[in-house]
Amino acid sequence: MQRIARWIEAWWWRSSSPPPLALRLLSAVYGALWRLHRATYRSGIRRAARLDVPVVVVGNLVAGGAGKTPTTMAIVRLLRDRGRHPGVVSRGWGRRRHAVAPVGVDSTAADVGDEPLLIQRRLGVPVVVGRDRVAAARRLHRDHPDVDVIVCDDGLQHLRLARDVDVVVIDGRVVGNGRLLPAGPLRQPVPAQVPPRWLVVHNAPSPALPWPGVIAQRRLAGAVALADWWRGAAPDPAALDAQRGRRVLAAAGLAEPQRFFEMLGAAGLDVQSLPLPDHEPFDVLPWAPETTDVLVTEKDAVKLAPGRTGSTRVWVVALDFLLDASFGDEIVRRLAGCTAPSLKRSEPWITD
Repeated sequence: MQRIARWIEAWWWRSSSPPPLALRLLSAVYGALWRLHRATYRSGIRRAARLDVPVVVVGNLVAGGAGKTPTTMAIVRLLRDRGRHPGVVSRGWGRRRHAVAPVGVDSTAADVGDEPLLIQRRLGVPVVVGRDRVAAARRLHRDHPDVDVIVCDDGLQHLRLARDVDVVVIDGRVVGNGRLLPAGPLRQPVPAQVPPRWLVVHNAPSPALPWPGVIAQRRLAGAVALADWWRGAAPDPAALDAQRGRRVLAAAGLAEPQRFFEMLGAAGLDVQSLPLPDHEPFDVLPWAPETTDVLVTEKDAVKLAPGRTGSTRVWVVALDFLLDASFGDEIVRRLAGCTAPSLKRSEPWITD
């Protein structure tokens, strides 16, 4: 199955030759179903649930990671800096269960997903996971009535949850071959212009699409030993600098692990790269037992208990993902104009 998936994905980023006919036919079916699905909400046949607190949805146009979770975390920080009390809703990709569940201090990545667990540990905000994002948002609101804005990590195409702001993340891969799934990476058609409710985050050194938006700044915040990271210790730039001057293994279970390796190389480290599948569960350690030191991301660290690593020293490298302060001001400005209908009320919201 993984071989078939890799074969399909190889076509996504090609522009010189069309994908096989079977994939193009499936894309046509997917596109028709998407348009029908959207039309039922535009016409009011189906009605999205609108909460009595504003909702910010963070999403992207292509399958796979584009930086949604780091963007979600950056938005949460911006909102807190402006006196808001945000909470986070996420599907919890890769978890063993699908029911709605809060993320707590004793949660595991297997139970709630690696990214929701990272958000809760890094930011300390209320987080609830569930395939049904409306039910998850209602649970969050019920358990934490002080939350005055809900940030949904992923959900741009989840139309059943009405939202007040869509934050769309676009990375350097742009839209690939420009085709819908499965012939291309697109989850939905690319609009001719930015819809009014969208705010765009360019997760690349320069805009990959000619759309107005903010450019995210990524940087290494430092490193910390795995056991100390679990105890809440902050990353230390000196600990990362200490890895210079020798070959060191870096492992990353990300959608785009090469970004992590390139950042380490730019920081002067001699890195042996070990790319892993996105959401790698680390049921088995992917490096040799005699490995001396390994660098991992925080997304990987939430699945690594210190006692499992044997004599290998595992260092957690924290990545800071920063958005301009003006971006937070714009979100708050838009939220200030939101009305707050009853949690039980639903209404059509797709107007673009």
